[in-house]
Amino acid sequence: MKKLFSIILSIFIVVSFTGCSKFANSGNKIVVGATPVPHAEILDFIKPKLKEKGINIEIKEFTDYITPNIALNDKQLDANFFQHVPYLETFNKERGMNLVAIAKVHVEPMGAYSIKYKSKDEIPNRAIVAIPNDATNEGRALLLLEKQGLIKLKDSTNLTTTPKDIIENPKSLIFKELEAAQLPRVLKDIDIAIINTNYALEAKLNPVKDSLFIEDKDSPYANILAVRPEDKDNPLIQELIKALQSEDVKKFIEGKYNGAVVPAF
Repeated sequence: MKKLFSIILSIFIVVSFTGCSKFANSGNKIVVGATPVPHAEILDFIKPKLKEKGINIEIKEFTDYITPNIALNDKQLDANFFQHVPYLETFNKERGMNLVAIAKVHVEPMGAYSIKYKSKDEIPNRAIVAIPNDATNEGRALLLLEKQGLIKLKDSTNLTTTPKDIIENPKSLIFKELEAAQLPRVLKDIDIAIINTNYALEAKLNPVKDSLFIEDKDSPYANILAVRPEDKDNPLIQELIKALQSEDVKKFIEGKYNGAVVPAF
């Protein structure tokens, strides 16, 4: 009887461990999708710490805001790290997905950039302003412009506002809606571009020094780690969260990005 109990207990332990972690049979590897800067850089930084715990991270880099969520939903990734909650919520709604945010890591203040003008006061009438064309980042860009007094929106609490919701435009600004990744590349062709910090950094723009104006550091748009619902309690994912929200990562962000990226934990 004692031997039979031991066998049953052993089987229970194996089944329980396998059930709680879909990564258990892949050598404790986590595949995480990320945009290159700063997300992949932060993940690279925590690789050695997780390696000490027997966890390997494979980082798959993406240069757009759509593919990483599709890949996560299709189980090509175990997690992704590139977006904020308003974007994720809108993406879920539009695509019929149910991805979940499980950890805040940092804020990337969105800023306005120009190679023609040095300050907000120099912006002329009928200036061409390029903004992201995805719903949440477009609304975020317009809210930033409103905060600077350049436009007035119908509803300042609507995070998915569009240029159609502008009710006052004293400078008759002309809006050009483009994919977020393209914005740094069109600076020479337009007057101003409102650019997400990760793409600004990739283009060697310093958000603190080069932007005409930038979001406050208390921006609600914290970048998060996202997973499928069934994986939010996975032990390996929980270890990934601990590493991303560690004091070492906080110091790394503050030291490397000098205010262009701000810890959100």
